[in-house]
Amino acid sequence: MITQPQALSTGAPDPDEERRRIQTARLHAYRDDGPLVHAVAPRLGFSLPPVPTLLVAVVAVVALAAAGLLTSGFWLLVPALVMLVLVLPTAAHNHLGRFDWLTPPLVRGLEFLVIVLVGLAADAPKWLLFVLLYVVGYHTYDTVYRTRQSIWPPAWVFQAGLGWELRLLILGIGAATGQLTWVLAVLTAYLLVLFSVESVTSWVRLDKASAQAGADAEQDLEASPEDAQEAATGEADKG
Repeated sequence: MITQPQALSTGAPDPDEERRRIQTARLHAYRDDGPLVHAVAPRLGFSLPPVPTLLVAVVAVVALAAAGLLTSGFWLLVPALVMLVLVLPTAAHNHLGRFDWLTPPLVRGLEFLVIVLVGLAADAPKWLLFVLLYVVGYHTYDTVYRTRQSIWPPAWVFQAGLGWELRLLILGIGAATGQLTWVLAVLTAYLLVLFSVESVTSWVRLDKASAQAGADAEQDLEASPEDAQEAATGEADKG
């Protein structure tokens, strides 16, 4: 399990700089970018402001649906491509703008919107769509709750979770090829096992560590001064 990101400087960090660093790390974690974003975004050489760009992506996806273009074939892949082209370049942004805190909910909301629109257009089972939304939503909630406790999920979870970009591309390709139902079922089952098992094991491990620390502290409090002195003398003799 990864704890709060470590400062790069060895000296005492500037409080304002440390706050900005943690804010950026949190918002990037809440975005849930996957391996494709992490591989491509740093190599673009530029970044786009996240909030305005995401609003443009929302308008574009809604316009596709309103125009009745999300029917079948390649058009069902277009919303994922629109989001990929527009949102991926925002990942390298520092997310320190006044309204950049809106970025994670916009990313997640747009991901959910694309899943629903494409799923309904491809006539996928509604209960499967609901389960997928629940699984991704749980992962988001778990990430937010952990980071607020200064307990950061391991980096491999975001990679293994595929990120919003690969999840949408997989669903888009499945819908465009007429195979969305089984693709949706496999993806949902995979993410359900991944996120639930990792989350449960991490929290159980944390509870055990907290319980052990509490037991050690209680044992230290219960020790008499004579026992403490004897233990200290024994350690000194061993040295």
